[in-house]
Amino acid sequence: MNLIPTFSRDFFCFFLKNNTIHTTEAPIGIFDSGLGGLSICKEIVKLMPNESIIYLADSRNAPYGEKSKEEIRRLSIKNVELLIALGCKVIVVACNTATTNAISLLRATYSIPFIGIEPATKAAALLTKTGKIGVLATKGTLQSELFITTSNQFRGHLDIIEVQGAELVRLIETGDLAATIPLLKKYLRPMVNDGVDNVVLGCTHYPFLIPIIKEILPNNITIVDSGEAVARQTLTVLKEKQVFNTTPNLAKKMVYTNKQVAILKTFLTQIQLDADVVSFKEF
Repeated sequence: MNLIPTFSRDFFCFFLKNNTIHTTEAPIGIFDSGLGGLSICKEIVKLMPNESIIYLADSRNAPYGEKSKEEIRRLSIKNVELLIALGCKVIVVACNTATTNAISLLRATYSIPFIGIEPATKAAALLTKTGKIGVLATKGTLQSELFITTSNQFRGHLDIIEVQGAELVRLIETGDLAATIPLLKKYLRPMVNDGVDNVVLGCTHYPFLIPIIKEILPNNITIVDSGEAVARQTLTVLKEKQVFNTTPNLAKKMVYTNKQVAILKTFLTQIQLDADVVSFKEF
Protein backbone atom coordinates (compact mmCIF):
# COMPACT_ATOMS: atom_id res chain seq x y z
CA MET A 1 0.00 0.00 0.00
CA ASN A 2 1.27 3.46 -0.90
CA LEU A 3 1.55 5.47 2.33
CA ILE A 4 1.95 8.85 0.62
CA PRO A 5 -1.30 10.88 0.78
CA THR A 6 -2.80 12.45 -2.32
CA PHE A 7 -3.41 16.14 -1.75
CA SER A 8 -4.40 18.12 -4.80
CA ARG A 9 -1.68 19.84 -6.84
CA ASP A 10 -3.40 23.23 -6.41
CA PHE A 11 -3.45 22.74 -2.63
CA PHE A 12 0.30 22.18 -2.40
CA CYS A 13 1.18 24.88 -4.92
CA PHE A 14 -0.81 27.46 -2.99
CA PHE A 15 1.00 26.84 0.29
CA LEU A 16 4.45 26.02 -1.04
CA LYS A 17 4.51 29.23 -3.06
CA ASN A 18 4.45 31.26 0.15
CA ASN A 19 6.23 28.92 2.56
CA THR A 20 9.49 27.81 0.98
CA ILE A 21 12.01 29.64 3.18
CA HIS A 22 12.49 28.41 6.73
CA THR A 23 13.51 31.31 8.94
CA THR A 24 13.46 31.82 12.67
CA GLU A 25 9.98 33.33 12.27
CA ALA A 26 8.62 30.14 10.64
CA PRO A 27 6.16 28.21 12.82
CA ILE A 28 6.60 25.06 14.86
CA GLY A 29 4.32 22.36 13.49
CA ILE A 30 2.48 20.07 15.90
CA PHE A 31 0.05 17.26 15.15
CA ASP A 32 -1.97 14.73 17.09
CA SER A 33 -4.93 12.44 16.59
CA GLY A 34 -7.23 15.13 17.89
CA LEU A 35 -7.12 17.46 20.85
CA GLY A 36 -4.67 15.68 23.15
CA GLY A 37 -1.53 17.27 21.73
CA LEU A 38 -2.79 20.62 22.95
CA SER A 39 -1.35 19.53 26.30
CA ILE A 40 2.07 19.52 24.57
CA CYS A 41 1.31 22.74 22.72
CA LYS A 42 0.58 24.42 26.05
CA GLU A 43 4.05 23.54 27.38
CA ILE A 44 5.79 24.66 24.19
CA VAL A 45 4.02 28.04 24.23
CA LYS A 46 4.86 28.48 27.93
CA LEU A 47 8.57 27.78 27.34
CA MET A 48 8.88 29.61 24.00
CA PRO A 49 6.32 32.44 23.84
CA ASN A 50 7.98 34.03 20.79
CA GLU A 51 7.42 30.97 18.60
CA SER A 52 4.54 30.75 16.14
CA ILE A 53 2.58 27.51 16.20
CA ILE A 54 0.53 25.55 13.69
CA TYR A 55 -1.39 22.72 15.31
CA LEU A 56 -3.26 20.00 13.40
CA ALA A 57 -6.05 18.27 15.31
CA ASP A 58 -6.87 15.14 13.33
CA SER A 59 -10.00 14.47 15.39
CA ARG A 60 -11.82 12.86 12.49
CA ASN A 61 -9.39 9.93 12.65
CA ALA A 62 -9.03 9.71 16.44
CA PRO A 63 -8.00 7.58 18.15
CA TYR A 64 -4.83 6.43 16.39
CA GLY A 65 -4.19 3.93 19.18
CA GLU A 66 -6.73 1.44 17.81
CA LYS A 67 -5.49 1.54 14.20
CA SER A 68 -3.01 -0.67 12.38
CA LYS A 69 0.63 0.37 12.11
CA GLU A 70 0.18 0.92 8.38
CA GLU A 71 -2.78 3.25 8.94
CA ILE A 72 -0.97 5.16 11.70
CA ARG A 73 1.95 5.73 9.34
CA ARG A 74 -0.34 6.84 6.51
CA LEU A 75 -2.09 9.38 8.72
CA SER A 76 1.20 10.63 10.15
CA ILE A 77 2.61 11.22 6.66
CA LYS A 78 -0.55 13.07 5.67
CA ASN A 79 -0.19 15.40 8.66
CA VAL A 80 3.53 15.92 8.11
CA GLU A 81 3.12 16.84 4.46
CA LEU A 82 0.49 19.41 5.34
CA LEU A 83 2.71 20.97 8.02
CA ILE A 84 5.63 21.08 5.60
CA ALA A 85 3.39 22.73 3.00
CA LEU A 86 2.42 25.30 5.64
CA GLY A 87 6.09 26.23 6.05
CA CYS A 88 6.91 24.73 9.44
CA LYS A 89 10.58 24.62 10.50
CA VAL A 90 10.30 21.64 12.87
CA ILE A 91 7.51 19.15 13.56
CA VAL A 92 6.46 17.85 16.95
CA VAL A 93 4.71 14.49 16.77
CA ALA A 94 2.50 15.17 19.79
CA CYS A 95 1.03 11.68 19.81
CA ASN A 96 2.54 8.71 21.61
CA THR A 97 1.06 6.23 19.14
CA ALA A 98 2.28 8.14 16.07
CA THR A 99 5.75 8.54 17.60
CA THR A 100 6.17 4.92 18.59
CA ASN A 101 4.84 3.58 15.28
CA ALA A 102 5.87 6.13 12.67
CA ILE A 103 8.63 8.54 13.68
CA SER A 104 11.46 6.37 12.33
CA LEU A 105 9.76 6.34 8.93
CA LEU A 106 9.16 10.09 9.07
CA ARG A 107 12.80 10.82 9.86
CA ALA A 108 13.93 8.55 7.05
CA THR A 109 11.55 10.20 4.57
CA TYR A 110 11.80 13.94 5.33
CA SER A 111 14.71 16.25 6.10
CA ILE A 112 12.74 18.45 8.51
CA PRO A 113 13.63 17.87 12.20
CA PHE A 114 11.13 15.82 14.23
CA ILE A 115 10.53 15.80 17.97
CA GLY A 116 8.68 12.75 19.19
CA ILE A 117 6.93 11.76 22.38
CA GLU A 118 6.69 8.46 24.18
CA PRO A 119 5.54 7.43 27.67
CA ALA A 120 7.83 8.84 30.36
CA THR A 121 8.84 5.40 31.61
CA LYS A 122 12.44 6.47 32.21
CA ALA A 123 11.38 9.48 34.30
CA ALA A 124 9.09 7.29 36.42
CA ALA A 125 11.84 4.69 36.79
CA LEU A 126 14.15 7.35 38.23
CA LEU A 127 11.46 8.60 40.63
CA THR A 128 10.09 5.35 42.00
CA LYS A 129 10.82 4.27 45.56
CA THR A 130 8.73 1.09 45.50
CA GLY A 131 10.20 -0.27 42.26
CA LYS A 132 6.71 -0.40 40.79
CA ILE A 133 5.30 1.99 38.18
CA GLY A 134 2.08 2.07 36.20
CA VAL A 135 1.67 3.03 32.55
CA LEU A 136 -1.75 4.06 31.22
CA ALA A 137 -1.63 4.21 27.42
CA THR A 138 -3.40 3.27 24.21
CA LYS A 139 -3.24 -0.17 22.65
CA GLY A 140 -1.16 1.16 19.75
CA THR A 141 1.47 2.57 22.09
CA LEU A 142 1.69 -0.42 24.43
CA GLN A 143 2.09 -2.83 21.51
CA SER A 144 4.63 -0.73 19.60
CA GLU A 145 8.20 -1.92 19.16
CA LEU A 146 9.64 1.34 20.50
CA PHE A 147 7.63 1.23 23.73
CA ILE A 148 8.43 -2.45 24.32
CA THR A 149 12.14 -1.87 23.70
CA THR A 150 12.23 1.14 26.04
CA SER A 151 10.28 -0.62 28.79
CA ASN A 152 12.44 -3.74 28.59
CA GLN A 153 15.43 -1.64 29.67
CA PHE A 154 13.85 -1.33 33.12
CA ARG A 155 12.02 -4.63 33.58
CA GLY A 156 15.02 -6.29 35.21
CA HIS A 157 14.72 -4.14 38.33
CA LEU A 158 11.21 -2.66 38.02
CA ASP A 159 7.67 -3.94 37.90
CA ILE A 160 5.79 -2.12 35.14
CA ILE A 161 2.01 -2.46 35.28
CA GLU A 162 0.62 -1.61 31.84
CA VAL A 163 -3.06 -0.80 31.38
CA GLN A 164 -4.80 0.03 28.12
CA GLY A 165 -6.96 3.13 28.45
CA ALA A 166 -9.68 1.93 26.08
CA GLU A 167 -12.32 4.53 25.12
CA LEU A 168 -10.68 7.37 27.07
CA VAL A 169 -9.58 9.24 23.93
CA ARG A 170 -13.04 8.97 22.38
CA LEU A 171 -14.66 10.43 25.48
CA ILE A 172 -12.13 13.24 25.76
CA GLU A 173 -12.74 14.13 22.12
CA THR A 174 -16.44 14.62 22.94
CA GLY A 175 -15.53 17.04 25.72
CA ASP A 176 -17.37 14.90 28.31
CA LEU A 177 -14.50 14.39 30.74
CA ALA A 178 -16.80 13.33 33.59
CA ALA A 179 -17.78 10.25 31.57
CA THR A 180 -14.22 8.96 31.96
CA ILE A 181 -14.50 8.58 35.74
CA PRO A 182 -15.82 4.97 35.83
CA LEU A 183 -13.20 3.86 33.31
CA LEU A 184 -10.37 5.61 35.15
CA LYS A 185 -11.35 3.94 38.41
CA LYS A 186 -11.32 0.57 36.62
CA TYR A 187 -7.94 1.18 34.96
CA LEU A 188 -6.14 2.72 37.93
CA ARG A 189 -7.31 0.23 40.57
CA PRO A 190 -4.88 -2.56 39.52
CA MET A 191 -1.97 -0.12 39.69
CA VAL A 192 -2.90 1.04 43.18
CA ASN A 193 -3.43 -2.55 44.35
CA ASP A 194 0.00 -3.52 43.01
CA GLY A 195 1.70 -0.75 44.99
CA VAL A 196 2.88 1.63 42.27
CA ASP A 197 4.14 5.02 43.38
CA ASN A 198 4.25 6.60 39.90
CA VAL A 199 1.64 6.51 37.12
CA VAL A 200 2.81 7.42 33.62
CA LEU A 201 0.25 9.04 31.34
CA GLY A 202 1.17 7.47 28.00
CA CYS A 203 -1.20 9.47 25.80
CA THR A 204 -1.24 13.23 25.25
CA HIS A 205 -5.02 13.28 25.75
CA TYR A 206 -4.69 12.01 29.32
CA PRO A 207 -3.22 15.16 30.96
CA PHE A 208 -6.66 16.74 30.53
CA LEU A 209 -7.85 14.10 33.00
CA ILE A 210 -5.27 14.90 35.70
CA PRO A 211 -7.78 16.66 38.03
CA ILE A 212 -9.98 13.54 37.90
CA ILE A 213 -7.03 11.15 38.25
CA LYS A 214 -5.82 13.04 41.34
CA GLU A 215 -9.20 12.43 42.96
CA ILE A 216 -8.86 8.69 42.33
CA LEU A 217 -5.21 8.05 43.19
CA PRO A 218 -3.82 8.18 46.75
CA ASN A 219 -1.69 11.24 47.51
CA ASN A 220 1.52 9.18 47.61
CA ILE A 221 1.29 8.33 43.89
CA THR A 222 2.94 10.76 41.46
CA ILE A 223 1.46 11.43 38.02
CA VAL A 224 4.11 11.61 35.29
CA ASP A 225 3.63 12.99 31.78
CA SER A 226 5.97 14.10 29.00
CA GLY A 227 4.78 17.63 28.24
CA GLU A 228 7.60 19.67 29.78
CA ALA A 229 10.29 17.29 28.52
CA VAL A 230 8.99 17.53 24.95
CA ALA A 231 8.97 21.34 25.16
CA ARG A 232 12.57 21.36 26.40
CA GLN A 233 13.65 19.01 23.62
CA THR A 234 11.92 21.22 21.05
CA LEU A 235 13.85 24.21 22.36
CA THR A 236 17.11 22.24 22.13
CA VAL A 237 16.44 21.29 18.51
CA LEU A 238 15.53 24.85 17.51
CA LYS A 239 18.79 26.14 18.98
CA GLU A 240 20.83 23.36 17.36
CA LYS A 241 19.30 24.19 13.98
CA GLN A 242 19.74 27.94 14.63
CA VAL A 243 16.05 28.70 14.05
CA PHE A 244 15.06 29.65 17.61
CA ASN A 245 12.98 32.82 17.49
CA THR A 246 13.92 35.49 20.03
CA THR A 247 11.93 38.30 18.42
CA PRO A 248 8.99 39.27 20.65
CA ASN A 249 5.43 40.11 19.60
CA LEU A 250 5.52 38.22 16.28
CA ALA A 251 4.13 34.86 17.41
CA LYS A 252 0.94 33.59 15.81
CA LYS A 253 -1.03 30.54 16.89
CA MET A 254 -3.11 28.61 14.34
CA VAL A 255 -5.13 25.48 15.05
CA TYR A 256 -6.58 23.42 12.21
CA THR A 257 -9.30 20.87 12.92
CA ASN A 258 -11.23 18.49 10.70
CA LYS A 259 -14.06 17.97 13.18
CA GLN A 260 -15.93 19.96 15.87
CA VAL A 261 -14.71 23.53 16.25
CA ALA A 262 -16.80 24.20 19.37
CA ILE A 263 -15.20 21.39 21.42
CA LEU A 264 -11.73 22.46 20.28
CA LYS A 265 -12.36 26.02 21.43
CA THR A 266 -13.40 24.70 24.85
CA PHE A 267 -10.03 22.96 25.23
CA LEU A 268 -8.18 26.07 24.05
CA THR A 269 -9.94 28.06 26.75
CA GLN A 270 -8.99 25.43 29.33
CA ILE A 271 -5.28 25.73 28.52
CA GLN A 272 -5.58 29.54 28.08
CA LEU A 273 -4.24 29.48 24.53
CA ASP A 274 -5.31 32.34 22.30
CA ALA A 275 -5.31 30.88 18.79
CA ASP A 276 -7.08 31.28 15.48
CA VAL A 277 -9.14 28.17 14.72
CA VAL A 278 -9.63 26.94 11.17
CA SER A 279 -12.09 24.23 10.16
CA PHE A 280 -10.12 22.44 7.48
CA LYS A 281 -11.62 19.35 5.82
CA GLU A 282 -8.69 18.88 3.42
CA PHE A 283 -6.81 16.68 5.88
